[in-house]
Amino acid sequence: MKRFLPIIALVALLSSCSPYQLVNSEVYNNADLASYKTFRIVTPEEGKLPPGMEMVTYYNIAAAIREQMVERGYTESPTSPLLINIAVTTQREISTEPALPPGYMPYNGPYYPYWMYPRYNYWTNYCANAQVITGIYKEGVLTMDMVNINEKVPLYSSSVATIINNGGSGPSQYRNLEAIAQAVEVLFSKYPVPLMPQYRK
Repeated sequence: MKRFLPIIALVALLSSCSPYQLVNSEVYNNADLASYKTFRIVTPEEGKLPPGMEMVTYYNIAAAIREQMVERGYTESPTSPLLINIAVTTQREISTEPALPPGYMPYNGPYYPYWMYPRYNYWTNYCANAQVITGIYKEGVLTMDMVNINEKVPLYSSSVATIINNGGSGPSQYRNLEAIAQAVEVLFSKYPVPLMPQYRK
């Protein structure tokens, strides 16, 4: 029986691993994210949905982000300076608007992060210092920016792969509500403001 224990432990470990991978998690401008008490999530009226995303998927992503923020003590407010912007990588050929002005793109791959609210409205001063994150350029990577939108200052960015389920022969589709909630949980896994005690597992 003893010789089977390492195998059982390995199977348990693999089965407990999340199917989602945190690609990056970075604080910018020495931001004190705990000092913000409110937040708001970008809406389609402020920009455009990524190609292929339906409203139901946007609502699922927004609901999962909202839950994570509320469980960290934030309150949602339409006048909050803390804007949460959302991007999903899609095939570059079907994207219609650049994430940054021409000349700033740090890669030539087939996938392209499509931001709901154009990122160049607040990211231009940080282009020179932005890290090239190879893993972000895979299909379906969900990226979240937190921005002090009043001052146009990036505060935090995090990315998780992947919220798209590619069935192989069929077209790629966004994952369901439960799967998106799991992906967003990984997206917040290194967020510098912890969950309030009553929400910790």
